[in-house]
Amino acid sequence: MIKAPYGSWNSPITSDLIVAGSIGLNEIRLDGDAVYWVEGRPQEQGRNVIVRVDGDARIDVTQKPFSARTRVHEYGGGAWTVDNGVIYFSNFSDGVLYRQKGNAKPEALTPAPAEKGKGWRFADGIIDRKRNLWIGVGEDHTAGNAHPENYIVAVDLANAPSAPRIIARGHDFYASPKLSPDGEHLVYLWWDHPNMPWNGTTLESVALDASGAPQGEPRTIAGGVAESIFQPEWLPDGSGVLFVSDKSGWWNFYTYDLATAKTRAICPKDTEFGLPQWVFGLSTYAFVDAQRIVCTYSEGGLGKLATLDLAGGTLAPIALPYSAFGSIRANQNTVVFRAGASDKPVSFVRLELASGEHTVLAKATELADRPQIAACLSMAEPIEYPTENGLAAFALFYPPKNAEYEAPAGEQPPLVVMVHGGPTSAAQSALSLGIQYWTSRGIAVLDVNYGGSTGFGRAYRDRLHLSWGVVDVDDCVNGAKYLAAQGRVDGGRCVITGGSAGGYTTLAALAFRDFFQGGGSHYGVSDAAALAADTHKFESRYMDWLIGPYPQEAALYRERSPIHHVDKLDKPVIFFQGDEDMVVPPNQTEMMVDALRAKGNAVGYFLFAGEQHGFRKAGNIQRALDAELYFYAFEVFRTGLKY
Repeated sequence: MIKAPYGSWNSPITSDLIVAGSIGLNEIRLDGDAVYWVEGRPQEQGRNVIVRVDGDARIDVTQKPFSARTRVHEYGGGAWTVDNGVIYFSNFSDGVLYRQKGNAKPEALTPAPAEKGKGWRFADGIIDRKRNLWIGVGEDHTAGNAHPENYIVAVDLANAPSAPRIIARGHDFYASPKLSPDGEHLVYLWWDHPNMPWNGTTLESVALDASGAPQGEPRTIAGGVAESIFQPEWLPDGSGVLFVSDKSGWWNFYTYDLATAKTRAICPKDTEFGLPQWVFGLSTYAFVDAQRIVCTYSEGGLGKLATLDLAGGTLAPIALPYSAFGSIRANQNTVVFRAGASDKPVSFVRLELASGEHTVLAKATELADRPQIAACLSMAEPIEYPTENGLAAFALFYPPKNAEYEAPAGEQPPLVVMVHGGPTSAAQSALSLGIQYWTSRGIAVLDVNYGGSTGFGRAYRDRLHLSWGVVDVDDCVNGAKYLAAQGRVDGGRCVITGGSAGGYTTLAALAFRDFFQGGGSHYGVSDAAALAADTHKFESRYMDWLIGPYPQEAALYRERSPIHHVDKLDKPVIFFQGDEDMVVPPNQTEMMVDALRAKGNAVGYFLFAGEQHGFRKAGNIQRALDAELYFYAFEVFRTGLKY
């Protein structure tokens, strides 16, 4: 082995390999026995392609220039569905809903916008075969205002193209429309400002007439302003609805009986069976038969897969070599899902429940199969550590690893603290080549699940209430201090980095705490007040919960905004931003960059054309990875890294 300082190791995990050999695997679906999924391809400028499995072949269903992606709620998800071999998808460039039969040219189901950006957007669709309708979430941007109207809508499939017809209205947001097996009733979720869907949602049922119009008043099934409901699904016999609620303090399963209007808890457990609904199309469970589901849940920051008997409430874990699961779909004995582990990339997997055998259908990257790279993969270690007010926080720690290198005796590695976005999200344990990019060079990584993160119950999530910029910052600092006190990292060479809300925590940590020696902000918030005043509808009242109502709490917003405390920030910072970002507009980042440059700070700034909130183009992803590494190596770590 080569003896060399931490941070100076040569790594086979290069940025060009990462982007050249990686795709995004998002939603997988079953249509009878046929399997479909969506691939996000950086090499095609981030185009989202629906793929069908045909024997051993993978066939692209959506051809260029079509891209199955939506911007409903800005974050999208649920842009497509498949029914009886026919694909229905929202196209990213025009927002139009399309239908595609086999290899035929896609047919527009809704009119094209009269002006770019001033049309309808669609998501979370299902097919009503009885009435020949597409039913889903519609977001009306025809007026071109920043706060469009949201509805449950129907699109007539027999008379294309046709304008959407509104089924449910009157609330700020809608999601998860599901038809009963007989097609007579529709359930869906709604919520109003200032709530986000993980704060409080309402599950409602309404009868539909022969045309698909609401018949009578909707019936409230569950939820409210302080109860979050997730993924309602009809019981296979149509007698009621299965859903996930956090009314116990944990996202657990409940059934609602239509005849008796009674709710019953299924398998009460201090475990999370639900997720924050940042995007549409999330699925943590699916029916195997009338009385059994397969589901995923989170414990200690790691995911598990199990079957759950609805009658007896028995949870039976399934042994698989994965620690992160999502997009669960089932069809009798077959289950398909997205899965990954620290040494296994995000993959689409088919599981036969009877035999327990699983088959990998697709991988986000094949790089982990290369022996030289596999030998460098660092495994996530879930850690729990003390933080403020006598509480504990959680994180995933990745120590440096490279089969060809060892560090000199007595040396501790530099540390990169990673802050996930959201902030109501969670660190994921699936293979991240972005994390391994650092660890294989001799740089440790701490992926923090600070207070406010999901996966640890509602009380943990609620720690961030009115405390954004405080609790998250403290938990990041205390995680790094904990590792330094254990002798696992060099406390004098620690940086912090994050995207979106994680970028805000990064800048707040650098401005308000004297611990980290530098950081990186990826499309991060620097001015909380500007975010409250100049962001999209979905998040426009989120700040009420995170900090307080604006402008009533303007002084507190100023106190929490790094842009107003540049005098306290004297560490090197690098910034990355998309020029089409509607969540964190470029002017926020540029105000921070200009202010730091004016006071002589070491600053890097990359503005990527054609990118929104998050980067999807291969060249930009590669450039951001390398730039951040070299910036820290030169400005903070002093590792002797070769350029």
